[in-house]
Parts: sequence; C-alpha cells; structure tokens
Amino acid sequence: MSETPKSTFSGYEKFIIAILATLQFTIVLDFMVLSPLGYILLDKLDITTSQFGFVVSAYAFSAGAAGLLTAGFADKFDRKKMLLFFYTGFMIGTFLCGIAPTYHFLLMARIFTGLFGGVIGSISFAIITDLFPINMRGRVMGFVQMAFASSQVLGIPIGLYLAKEFSWHAPFLMIVGLSVIVGLLIVTYMKPINAHLKIQTQRNAFQHLGKTLSRPEYLQGFAATTLLATGGFMLMPFGTAYGVNNLGIHEAQLPTLYMITGICMLVFSPFIGKLSDKIGKYKVFLAGSAITCIMTLIYCNLGVTPLWIIIVLNVLLFVGITGRMISASALMTAVPEPQDRGAFMGINSSIQQIAGGLAALLAGFIVSETSTGFIEHYPTLGNVVVAAVIITAFLMYRIHKYVTAKLLATPAEAVVKPTI
Repeated sequence: MSETPKSTFSGYEKFIIAILATLQFTIVLDFMVLSPLGYILLDKLDITTSQFGFVVSAYAFSAGAAGLLTAGFADKFDRKKMLLFFYTGFMIGTFLCGIAPTYHFLLMARIFTGLFGGVIGSISFAIITDLFPINMRGRVMGFVQMAFASSQVLGIPIGLYLAKEFSWHAPFLMIVGLSVIVGLLIVTYMKPINAHLKIQTQRNAFQHLGKTLSRPEYLQGFAATTLLATGGFMLMPFGTAYGVNNLGIHEAQLPTLYMITGICMLVFSPFIGKLSDKIGKYKVFLAGSAITCIMTLIYCNLGVTPLWIIIVLNVLLFVGITGRMISASALMTAVPEPQDRGAFMGINSSIQQIAGGLAALLAGFIVSETSTGFIEHYPTLGNVVVAAVIITAFLMYRIHKYVTAKLLATPAEAVVKPTI
C-alpha cells in the first residue's frame, strides 16, 4: 500500500519546528550580540581592536574544530541526548561569558561556548532530516532560519538595551535564562530520536569519520558549503563601516536599517521555504543567486545614497542570500545516507564555520580603510562574492542532479515526486 503524500504538519511536528527555531535563536543571538557590544568591551576591558577580533573569531574556529572532532560520534547516540548534552555545554559557556571579569576569561569562555554551540546546528539539521520528508524540509528550514532575522529584530536591540541599563554581561545572562526554558521543554516533550541507530555499521568513530570524508558525493557537498559560506560572510564584517563611511548612513539610522531588514526576513523566510518545496529547491537557489549577484554589484558600487534606497537594496540583497541559504540547506539534507546524517551534518557545519571565519579574514585583506574611515576596494570585494556565488551555483547543480537520482531510486524517502 503506497504512503499517502504528507503536506501538513502534525501538532508534535509543529512543536519540533518551534523548539528548534527557538534553540537556533539562542545560538545565533549568542554569536551575533558580541559584535554590537564591541565598543563597550573595548572600553570596559581596556582591550585593542585586534584582541576583540580574537574574541569574535575564537567562537567560530572552536565551533569548527568541535564539529570535526565529534562528527564520527554523531550517529552513535540518540539525537535528543546529543542535543541536550551540547546545549547544556553551550549554556554553561554562555553563563561564563555572563560573569567574565577579564579579557582572558572572556576569551576562554568564548572558546568553550564554541566547542558546544558549534555542534548544535548540525544536530538540529540531522533531526530535521530524520523527522521530515524532503517535500517538507524547505518549509521547516524556512521557519528555523527565521532565527537569524529574529535575533536581528528582537535579540540584538534587547541585548543592547540590557547592556546599557545594567552591564555588558546582561545579554549573555538573558540568553542563559531563555536557554534553560528551551532545555526543559526538550527534556519534557521531545521524544527520543534513535531510528538511525538500527542501521548502524560496526565501524568505530574514526572509521566512520574517514568514510564520510572520503565519499565523492559528500565531498562535493562540502565544497559547495565552503563557497556558500564564503560568498555569504565576506560582506558582513565591513558592512556597517561601509554603510556609515561610504553610503552616508548616520550611526543613529543603523538600528532602523537592521530592524526593517529583519522584519522583512521574518516575512520572507517562511515564504521562501514554502516556495522551495513547491517549485523545487534548486530553482529557488538559482533565483536567490541571481538576486544576490545583481544586488551585490549594485550595493558595492554605490556612493552616498538616501536611506530609503539603501533599505530597499539591503532587503533585496538579504532576500537573495536567505533564498540561497534556505534552499541549499534543504537540498543538502538529502545528500547523506541515514546512517551518515549526523557525521555529514557535523562536518558540513564545521566547514561552514571555518569557511566563514576565513572569508572574513580574506575580506580584510581585500578592503582597506583610509584615515577618514572610507572603505576602499569594496567593489572588488563585491566582484569576488559574485564569482563565488556563480561557482557555487554549478556545484549545487551537481548536488541537485545527485539528489534527484537518489530520491527517484528510493521513493519511500521522497514520499511524493520530489521537487528539488
């Protein structure tokens, strides 16, 4: 008897989506809130800009290392237990950030937090892949990716308010409080996720990691993730400086820009996810890539520009970037075999973290700042981003063809005729 096509979420599935989105919100906010606190930390801890840069990048690199170190073990345990273990470590690390008295204490706390927080995203993606068929994953990813927009709209303004009213420690303690509630809900209501344990091989963790790293179809997925992260992260580090010094945005207008962009992404993210399920993940990825290329070339070549035009261009740019991320994430979940999902997602997450850190580093070599603060060579940076986006589109086409053939050969996994 054929399986009835599934297109609506059950009550439990809605809970899973909501809890994973909220969990992702805490992880993203913990990472993003640090940059706006920079000017406070430079003063309170009496540190240099390079020392602050170490604090920011320490999380990304320790998160990348943790993903690689744990990837071999990722498919050996119940996903719920794995999630709780690493989320507890994340909460402890964030709490240590919230009580850090010195620079070196904070640096160590960020490394500790990254070791645990950097693995959670891959576990979440493995859970989504285990629980949801391919024809629903675009919508799920759309809701989970709302965490980024929510942190921009709600988390960062609230975090900055707490930092000004109390101390720079307060935003981290707020995140801990919210994370405790999320953790209790996971303990109480999430069911064990262990179906993958029934199809485990006898390979040890290191053999499992080695086999995952050596499969050609997995390697092309990792290559696509590398370029996907590179194209996405290169514009971020100097975006604010470029906006203020080159485009003529006043610092007081930055919250308005971020707020409007974030609200628009809250609206567009679920729509993009639904669209990718309806018309196909790769089609949405191509559309997002085209929008990203056009908006990047325009945005990176602007002079002093009225705020409303910058807002429109910024929203369109983020629509393109978000469209790429949601559709690529949903498509990538279909690449690994069930027994390899945890390892694949762990390695993929690590590569994304490390590639993002290297992209920010590369951007620093491309652009330069004059004595007046003007950012030079930003158009060159935009050209590099566009080149990365175009190459990624070719890599994602190969993945699209592989996943299409795989799902057609295993109709039980596809549930309905796949739109990828």
